[in-house]
Amino acid sequence: MSDQHSTHGAHGFETLAIHAGQEADPQTGAVVTPIYQVSTFKQDGVGGLRGGYEYSRSANPTRTALEENLAALDGGRRGLAFASGLAAEDTLLRTVTKPGDHIVIPNDAYGGTFRLFSKVLSRWGVEWSVADTHHAEQVRAAIRPNTKVVWVETPSNPLLGIADISALAHIAHEAGAILVVDNTFASPYLQQPLALGADVVVYSTTKYMGGHSDVVGGALVTDDAALGEELAYHQNAIGGVAGPFDAWLVMRGIKTLGVRMDRHSSNAARVAEFLQSHPKVAQVLYPGLPEHPGHEIAAKQMRAFGGMVSFRHKDGEEAAVQVCNRARLFTLGESLGGVESLIEHPGRMTHASAAGSALEVPADLVRLSVGIESIDDLLADLSEALK
Repeated sequence: MSDQHSTHGAHGFETLAIHAGQEADPQTGAVVTPIYQVSTFKQDGVGGLRGGYEYSRSANPTRTALEENLAALDGGRRGLAFASGLAAEDTLLRTVTKPGDHIVIPNDAYGGTFRLFSKVLSRWGVEWSVADTHHAEQVRAAIRPNTKVVWVETPSNPLLGIADISALAHIAHEAGAILVVDNTFASPYLQQPLALGADVVVYSTTKYMGGHSDVVGGALVTDDAALGEELAYHQNAIGGVAGPFDAWLVMRGIKTLGVRMDRHSSNAARVAEFLQSHPKVAQVLYPGLPEHPGHEIAAKQMRAFGGMVSFRHKDGEEAAVQVCNRARLFTLGESLGGVESLIEHPGRMTHASAAGSALEVPADLVRLSVGIESIDDLLADLSEALK
């Protein structure tokens, strides 16, 4: 497919989440897309493909349904599903850069993304430099004549920084570069980067899209048809595609994305307020708080402020680690975006790969993925953990 614009374009987000790309099965009437757990497809004569399917790395009907759904949710022309968020990022970067090109990356990017830039792409001659993407002029100052990509996360992981997508799109395009937005923390329900000028949106669908901590996946969405074709070529050539069952699980999660994000956001706001008033907490990082430096921009470009909250412990690193160890309802674990609440110490866990670099996170930082449990139970658990 070269264009995945949905016939449901006039419908609301929640309707698209349930229906886009997922018409009832024409043979049986099944209302849920089947799992086509198959590697190859019978051809009607040499080169006679049924529906364009020949081999599941190139295309699979379950993955097609997810990819059409992803495109519709972000208002894009092309959606592509991958085996992980990093597989999606790797395919994107190998599509749009070559040796000698330069990328501007955030000073608080996800540790796995930073590792991809610093340990993998740099070996192939792709240059990168760090900028505070929450200050547009610092991004402008970091751009070089060979800059091809400006990469941002908003909200960022794990410091919950907010970047002005429209302003950065203007700066990137003025320099002949593309703007890539990692929208994993917000999801397409809370934020629509393509409508704000971004060229490509990146997701770890493991997180809020899947939503149940039972699948690993990634996605790219673009509204540029030509770039979409290039990405699809590299998706097939590199081969890090989503399997049919994983694609089905992500689609299953997306159906409830809107209602889950509403609850994640309301619970996180209550958690942030609780932490703000706690004597052991030095700083709360949550864009929904009026004093957050990115609050006004977040309020302008997001529907709500999401389910991620980070905070710094007044008593330092060991105290932060002990909070993680004492929590019970907040499960100690990496990842985020599931229905259950998680807690982690970024400096020793998800962002350990950034230690000693410009992206090193504070040692006293705790990151919370606030789930959809009863809020009183979550607050009680944090109260006990902070004692």
